[in-house]
Amino acid sequence: MKLKLVASCLFLCGMAYAASAQTKLAAGDKAPEFSGKDQDGNEVSLQQFKGKKVILYFYRKDDTPGCTAQACNLRDNKELLTKEGYEVLGVSSDDEASHKSFREKYSLPFTLIADTDKSIHQKYGTWVEKERDGKKFFGTARTTFVIDEKGLITQI
Repeated sequence: MKLKLVASCLFLCGMAYAASAQTKLAAGDKAPEFSGKDQDGNEVSLQQFKGKKVILYFYRKDDTPGCTAQACNLRDNKELLTKEGYEVLGVSSDDEASHKSFREKYSLPFTLIADTDKSIHQKYGTWVEKERDGKKFFGTARTTFVIDEKGLITQI
């Protein structure tokens, strides 16, 4: 029941909750360890959340319409997620200053991790080749990983 409630919240938050075709990870896999700097320059790692449930969401860019709607919906549903025991972490390739501004502008109550070298994206398979108007480029596949207290991915 609780997972259904969280799944409903993630769906309502406009997040890509369905399995991403790009990632090679699957439900039941151990979530890859990572570390990066948050919006305040502090080191954040998955290890810090050992024993906690985590919603790790990858998004394209700070302060863009779709990503802002996604972040604000997570903000607006933070109470429900917290009640169910989830910590929320957002990851994009933007830098710390961009994250700080984005977080402050929209009063986001969760950590945003700067992945400027795309190392976290690479581990999770979210830095992918895309195509628009016949031009190929690399970018973030909007993907959400639900990770349990044991560090296992329960949903993608």
